[in-house]
Amino acid sequence: MVKPIVHDPLFLAQKSEPAAESDMPIALDLLETLMEHRLDCVGMAANMIGVRKRIIVFSDGGKYITMYNPEIIKKSGEYEAEEGCLSLSGTRKTKRYKFITVKYHDEFFKENKKPFFGWVAQIIQHEIDHCNGILI
Repeated sequence: MVKPIVHDPLFLAQKSEPAAESDMPIALDLLETLMEHRLDCVGMAANMIGVRKRIIVFSDGGKYITMYNPEIIKKSGEYEAEEGCLSLSGTRKTKRYKFITVKYHDEFFKENKKPFFGWVAQIIQHEIDHCNGILI
C-alpha cells in the first residue's frame, strides 16, 4: 500500500530499530511508495513512511532492491555530493564514498555482503543515513 511521506525532521532524526522477518510487509509498502514516486525519488528508507525500522529500498538501473538492516562495512573514494530528499525540501552538500561494501539481509531475509559503486552506492549511503537518523 502506498503510504504518505513523512516530512517531520524530529521524527526523521530518530535512529531506526533493527528489522525482523516479521517486518517484510513494511518493505512491500515502502517499495510500492517508492514506485509511486519513481519520477522524483530513487530510494527510500522506512522512516520516510513513518516506520522506524532499518529497511531501505532503491532502484538499481530499473531493478528494485530491498535491504533489511543494511550496514556499510567498507568504504573508499570520499567525495562531496549535493543531494535532495523526498522528505525534505531543497538540496544539501554531504560526504559520500565512491565504493562501499554493504552487509544486509535481502528480500528473503538471507544475509548478504555485496560491493556497490557510483550512483547506486550514493543512493544506499543516503538511505542508510536515514536509518541512522542522519538528515542531509
